[in-house]
Amino acid sequence: MTTRVLIVDDEPPARARLRQLLAEIPGTDCVGEAATGEEALAKAEESEPDVVLLDIRMPGIGGLEVAQQLAAFDDPPAVIFTTAYEQHALEAFDVQASGYLLKPVRRERLAAALERARRPSRAQLARLQDAAPAQRRSHVTARVRDQLKLIPVADILCFIAEQKYTTVRHRGGEDLIEDSLRALEEEFGDLVVRVHRSALVALAHVESLERDAEGHFTVNLRQGGGRLQVSRRLAAEVQRRLR
Repeated sequence: MTTRVLIVDDEPPARARLRQLLAEIPGTDCVGEAATGEEALAKAEESEPDVVLLDIRMPGIGGLEVAQQLAAFDDPPAVIFTTAYEQHALEAFDVQASGYLLKPVRRERLAAALERARRPSRAQLARLQDAAPAQRRSHVTARVRDQLKLIPVADILCFIAEQKYTTVRHRGGEDLIEDSLRALEEEFGDLVVRVHRSALVALAHVESLERDAEGHFTVNLRQGGGRLQVSRRLAAEVQRRLR
């Protein structure tokens, strides 16, 4: 059975070397290349690789975060990190990487890593989600017309829970994501505050907190984020976080 491999590295010579090595290893097929984390996620969605050879240090979204995003796929690929830096080995273990190869990558070691590579088990994925707060994302992922859309956390105004999905309002509009409010609160707890059972707001984008004659509070958001009611139970905590 042929192993489908996606190469991700911001340096063209490194991608060329990996492509050459794969051509020398029987039973492997390079299904694409990517130079950035954003491109890697899009190519992985499109080509459905079995294994991703993933550089750790890249501009923008780094390899560790890309690995977290890949693990959330319905059918996640195995990840083998390729890096020139030994100090990332522990972080690679934390995100359940299938392999860790130091550059320059040697054919024998690559072949052995591909042989060992397996898709993450559900237990591994659960541990990855548990580790998410320590490896906080810089973007959240939405699916728009069967494509991935990366939304910068800095642009997010609020999260609203609606039935099975969560609506994320951001500077560019709003989209649906699959993350639960509880998971988002755990991951971004220092950046957001819960104002209602079904709503989290970004502290950086709160314009004002108003109180009406009956004692009800309302949060007003910048950038067209609108107004959200604050539940009585959470009002004291919201006031404390906004001071």
